[in-house]
Amino acid sequence: MCRESLAATDAENNGTSNTVAMDDVGFVLLAGGTGSRMKATMPKQFLELRGVPVLHHSLDLFLERLPEHLKAQNKAPPPYVVLVMDPIYQEEYQAIVNRYDGRLVFANPGVERQGSVENGLNKLVEVSDGNCKYVAIHDSARPLVTIPELCKVVHDAKEHGAAVLGVPCKATIKETEDGSTVLRTLPRARLWEVHTPQVIKIETLQRGFVKVARENLEVTDDVSIVEALGEPVKLTLGEYTNLKITTPEDMDVAEAILEERKDSPVSLIVP
Repeated sequence: MCRESLAATDAENNGTSNTVAMDDVGFVLLAGGTGSRMKATMPKQFLELRGVPVLHHSLDLFLERLPEHLKAQNKAPPPYVVLVMDPIYQEEYQAIVNRYDGRLVFANPGVERQGSVENGLNKLVEVSDGNCKYVAIHDSARPLVTIPELCKVVHDAKEHGAAVLGVPCKATIKETEDGSTVLRTLPRARLWEVHTPQVIKIETLQRGFVKVARENLEVTDDVSIVEALGEPVKLTLGEYTNLKITTPEDMDVAEAILEERKDSPVSLIVP
């Protein structure tokens, strides 16, 4: 492989080929779930993964590693991270919020995911005084997303207005009406499994929330709100490793992936 091709491959792998300034992008980190399927005594985002709570891996990425990467590329980092968290846990995390001097702020969760996202978005608009034009919404139960993935999905959102990380489905998917018999087999070539972050132009998402409320629409994720407006959403190819921790077995897989990556330890203070 020629030197130019090697350089291009390295840039793609470390995220520099898609790196854009993020001074107009705010992050909303959802950490209000109960984690009922984990069969644990606490929500899954607070379970320990490589010595720190699952949540801290995303906080460390957004507040430490991503800004460091962007500054190395002479690009502005995201100015705000909104942590959507139940008030009963906010006191424990106040020390971390204080450490970041206004860059990290709380929002309360809603009854459902959609309400949590809307609360987080409203807080972002408030603290940024309208200067953030895009919002990147991420589930704290996905602690393995990488900097190259973040850079790609933000880049695509700025080009298309909305973008979502995802991967082509590897499994065969069957549709059923009653949960016991197969109705039909869905064409795998047309199916993607979507991940987070999902990055959307704030003005678009605000219009979408109005439409969803007015028409009482049911939406399953954030870009579904954009779809309800009839506007396009870019599929950004991510990594299969960006799994969502849902079961105890997922924790074992996440531990193995982090061990293989040999990432530097999370530097956030553990409350």
